[in-house]
Parts: sequence; structure tokens; C-alpha cells
Amino acid sequence: MKDRAKHKLCRRIGSCVWGNPKCPSAKRPYPAGGAPRGRQRKLSTYGELLRAKQTLRAFYAVSEKQLRLAYQKAKKGEGQANEKLFRNLELRLDAFVYRAGLAPTIFAAKQYVNHRHVRVDGKIVDRSSYKLKPGQTVSISAEKSPAIAEAAKNVNCEVPSYIESDKEQCKATLVRDPMLEEMPCDVEIMRVIEYYAR
Repeated sequence: MKDRAKHKLCRRIGSCVWGNPKCPSAKRPYPAGGAPRGRQRKLSTYGELLRAKQTLRAFYAVSEKQLRLAYQKAKKGEGQANEKLFRNLELRLDAFVYRAGLAPTIFAAKQYVNHRHVRVDGKIVDRSSYKLKPGQTVSISAEKSPAIAEAAKNVNCEVPSYIESDKEQCKATLVRDPMLEEMPCDVEIMRVIEYYAR
């Protein structure tokens, strides 16, 4: 995906979905396709729900089908659907690699996983959607993937408290399940639930 396409939604929202200071929305916090026109038109209720869904999709770089599937899983069983949807996304292998600081972006994290650079408990896993469980350790082998491992050491990001990260060894462990209040994306996830429940 080209950078311009990645940041199209950021321009529409007026801020970067991933908090990247180099995002085009930092200089041009208005939709692409022309100069800013003063006040933006107020969104309808549906528009707000759609924007929340699109922002969540962009942050985790998942397809519409993948997000809908995550929602359908979240509806089942006991517990709050919004919390379960958040965990279904946050505990994906690609999201974990990104959040643990082993990759500079969610897109790089996907590439690392798909190209078989990432191991879970010592075994190669090449499915971005693989869901991690507390106690599992994710690593990048410095011997098998020296360039990727070296790049991972230079990633500067804030690692959440539910991840124990060892940048020197290029590995991270999921200590516990994340809580909804630790959500990194500026989205009211209940709006995404409401969008799909329409």
C-alpha cells in the first residue's frame, strides 16, 4: 500500500490514525482534493459510526471481512462485545509485533509475519491473524533475519504494560490480556459495535 493511500483516512479525520508526526495530516489536516474550507460539515450519526469503523480498520490494517469476522466472534459467549472485539484485534500476531516495538509500523509487522521472520514460542508462524494467548513469547531470530532484528532494536515506541519486551534479544512476551482502557487507537469501539449491529 502506498503511503498516500495509507494516510488518506488521516487527512479526512484531521489527525494521524497511528500518531505518526510525519503523516501528511500534520501539515494538511483537511480532506484531500482541495484547500481547506473553514468548518467541516457535521457528520450524521451513520457517518460517525462509519468513521469509527474505518479508523479501527485502518489502525489494525485489516480488511472489511476480517473486521466483520472479529465482530461476529465478539458477539458470541459471555462478556462485553466491545472488550472482546478490542482483544480480538489487539492480540493478532501482526498487531502484537507492532505494539511490542519489534516493527516500526503495522504494515512492516504484517510483512515480517508473512515473510516468516516471526516466531511464536520458537516456531515460525506466518499468519498475521494468529491470536496470541498470555504467556506466549514472540521473537525475531537475529541469526535467520539479521537485518529485521537489527531494525527492530532501533524502533522507538511506548510498549504497553501487558507486554514484556526485550529489544536486545528481539523478543516480547504477552504477560496478560489487554484491558479496554489500554486501547491505543482514538476510537469509541462501541460505535463500531453499533455500526455492525444496525
